[in-house]
Amino acid sequence: MSIEQIAVLLGWCTVLNFGVLALTAIVLTLFRKPVHGLHTKISGLSTDELNKLYFQYMGNFKILWILFNLTPYLVIRIFMLSSGS
Repeated sequence: MSIEQIAVLLGWCTVLNFGVLALTAIVLTLFRKPVHGLHTKISGLSTDELNKLYFQYMGNFKILWILFNLTPYLVIRIFMLSSGS
């Protein structure tokens, strides 16, 4: 696998994972009551506990997205620009 193919793969992973993060934020913002109702019935957790878990999930997802998708993609792109590839 060439460096260009790895850059393309990481680029698409970055876009798709950002889409998941954005969709999660949109759903939790626009459909808060139905999502809380569903998750409260399933898990038995209170709304305050669910809010904490939602933010914890989104924060962890964002950190992992930056660490494993965005940063390697940017490093490879900078490397490709500096090496003339």
